[in-house]
Amino acid sequence: MAELKFEIVEKLGVLSEAANGWTKEINLVSWNEREPVYDIRTWSPDHERMGKGITLARDEMMALKDLLDGSEI
Repeated sequence: MAELKFEIVEKLGVLSEAANGWTKEINLVSWNEREPVYDIRTWSPDHERMGKGITLARDEMMALKDLLDGSEI
């Protein structure tokens, strides 16, 4: 299996923290030296390991923001 390269370009915030120290975060991440994307996933405390997550392009993030702004949460 090929090595997965990533760089957290900008940490935007922590959404929650589990008892084991892992945090669910939203960050701007470059995967395999590509253009950074918005990324929501769990991370180990040292950011060496990660859980499954979702990535969003800028236009998808803007659409999500518009949807959330228009909802009654």
